[in-house]
Amino acid sequence: MTKKNNKLRREALVYHAKPQPGKIKVVPTKRYTTQRDLALAYSPGVAEPCLEIEKDVRNAYKYTSKGNLVAVISNGTAVLGLGDIGPEAAKPVMEGKGLLFKIFADIDVFDIEVDTKDVDKFIETVKNIAPTFGGINLEDIKAPEAFEIERRLKEELDIPVMHDDQHGTAIISAAALLNALEIAEKRIEDIKIVVSGAGAAAVSCTKLYKAFGAKAENIVMLDSKGVIRKDRENLSGEKLEFATERKIDTLEEALKDADVFIGLSIADIVSPGMLLSMADNPIVFAMANPNPEIAYDLAVATRKDIIMATGRSDHPNQVNNVLGFPFIFRGALDVRATKINEEMKKAAVLALAELAKETVPEQVNIAYGETKLNFGREYIIPKPFDPRLIAKVPPAVAKAAMESGAATASIDDWEKYEDELMQRLGNDNKIVRLLQNRAKTNPKRIVFAEADQLDVLKAAQIVHEEGIGHPILLGREDIIRELKKEIEFESDIPIIDPKTDEHNEKKDHYARRYWESRRRSGITLYEAEKKMRERNFFAAMMVNEGDADALVTGYSRSYPSVVKPMLELIGKAKGTTKVAAMNLMITERGPMFLSDTSINIDPTGRELAKIAQMTAHTVKMFGFEPVIAMLSYSNFGSSPFPEASKVRDAVTYLHKYHPDIIVDGELQSDFALNRDMLQDKFPFSKLAGKKVNTMIFPNLDSANITYKLMKELNKADSIGPILLGMRKPVHILQLGASVEEIVNIAAVAVVDAQEKEKKEKAAKEEN
Repeated sequence: MTKKNNKLRREALVYHAKPQPGKIKVVPTKRYTTQRDLALAYSPGVAEPCLEIEKDVRNAYKYTSKGNLVAVISNGTAVLGLGDIGPEAAKPVMEGKGLLFKIFADIDVFDIEVDTKDVDKFIETVKNIAPTFGGINLEDIKAPEAFEIERRLKEELDIPVMHDDQHGTAIISAAALLNALEIAEKRIEDIKIVVSGAGAAAVSCTKLYKAFGAKAENIVMLDSKGVIRKDRENLSGEKLEFATERKIDTLEEALKDADVFIGLSIADIVSPGMLLSMADNPIVFAMANPNPEIAYDLAVATRKDIIMATGRSDHPNQVNNVLGFPFIFRGALDVRATKINEEMKKAAVLALAELAKETVPEQVNIAYGETKLNFGREYIIPKPFDPRLIAKVPPAVAKAAMESGAATASIDDWEKYEDELMQRLGNDNKIVRLLQNRAKTNPKRIVFAEADQLDVLKAAQIVHEEGIGHPILLGREDIIRELKKEIEFESDIPIIDPKTDEHNEKKDHYARRYWESRRRSGITLYEAEKKMRERNFFAAMMVNEGDADALVTGYSRSYPSVVKPMLELIGKAKGTTKVAAMNLMITERGPMFLSDTSINIDPTGRELAKIAQMTAHTVKMFGFEPVIAMLSYSNFGSSPFPEASKVRDAVTYLHKYHPDIIVDGELQSDFALNRDMLQDKFPFSKLAGKKVNTMIFPNLDSANITYKLMKELNKADSIGPILLGMRKPVHILQLGASVEEIVNIAAVAVVDAQEKEKKEKAAKEEN
């Protein structure tokens, strides 16, 4: 095992073990603070729903969690690429699947590992526990047993059952195939398809393609022995369905003049020559993971007319099951479906295919570093981060369930249902994934000014290894190297100690440049040279002089002591009168942007307006449309005191000079956050009927106290403070920030650098 793999192994084990073992837990959904609450939750009050369910078992959906609870069940016989490792060893994977269900579709999961390879016993076990659940997701069960288990459970149970290993890949790849055929101007009825692999996923994919019109006589399937032909003996029923009468034996023969290659087998089995033998506009879905049947770069270099998808996230058109299973079960659960039938699967396929043709939200473009994602050869299926998935796929599945007779409940108001689905996304950390993903599209050089602090160095390591940015480490070199060795950070990363003579040439250059800019402000050359031995001064000058793109500091010193030199050396952006700070809070209602949390003690009305403008710009940088509440202790003129009137002045200014910004106030925080209250009492407000995602506080006291209370009491993750209005990308940590917080601020710094680079480029082009 290499040192890199050994490090990954240790990190993975710590991740699963700390701070508590596992990845999922059960939390109460009802009050439990008083004796009365407990009497309702258990004896004697619990008897009432029990009796109602006894009268009609469908009431279980009304009085229990059944309607939002899925079982992820495995016997551990085909776990990832690990094979038959047993039920206990499969549990981390099943917990991981449960986590994906929750964060993408707000579905609760119990993972259940069954200790038997006997098909009958497995089925009996699942049937016996089925009353607990609204749906069952079968996972990592080897073929051919998986086919029999799923078939019988679908027949014998009255809740949705799906083996995701089979149908997830089938649904996503079918959506991609339909769109690829449209681009290639080919009809599914006419195309020749070659399928490499004959496992559960390959069989399910091919069956679904047939359901959309692919002809059996145009399909060739291969397993480890070669082409599956009708004259081969001892074929299973699944393989026999796709056996060909053609007298061919190899993949090379099969691919000649083929229109489509579907790879669900092993890496590097398709050569450039095979690819060149395919028909015009070949469609290649090389989905072996982690390495596809032909490398993406090799394939697109070989055929300019290729339309290609893989299972990897670092190439266009990732066939990712997370596009399917959470949303399919969401739709099925919401109409209490008795099964997931062909109509529901096909509806999911068509919904995904159609979504890829719609205008992509700016949030998604930003996340993937694209100017504009458009339907075409490199965008044939939606991205996993697309927030529209939950509002598009579940309704399609639910409608299909209702129309096909699989639903036992109905949805009447589809617009309301879609709104409810979007609300379910409020409690996850997608914004962090979006932020880091965007940073990875164009990593920048980040100076970590306190790299001899262990947590800072750990964060720099993650930034480097995840491709978020290119760290430059400042601090005592001997300490940094010792700590790097301790945490196995072996990459060759630049280390600079400004106190040593080794960097005198740079120090002298920076000192002179600093002195030239400040000599009329009382700074002597001697003082400038002295200051360049300090890390923050040296780091700031690195950014000023273009030797680095961004700076992260503040871990070991108080915020004010770090802000002052940054303002002095870096300065404000052109046209900016006030620098401010914003915190992004990851809350249960979604991301909330709070300003000013760290800089301005008691801003004036005009300064509040400027802070709101800068905050709005930054919110857009994250891909969100800002909906801004200007907060106070009063509502719309209810107080004559200056603390409230300055907020009114800020709003008046913004309404007059920036009518495009959705902003209103002054407003109390509960009215800002409660749409019903606001609509009822202040229907005239620009915020009425809208979901506020940005709050501007009247002073530093209220902003700083609020975000720290949210962080500690609600355990809301915080990204920030994010400095607004600086000339260069400089971001200052809170004293003693966690490794995760440092990584997130580093990602912010990279995105900030990307934005400033774009702005500078645009300005040059205008001139």
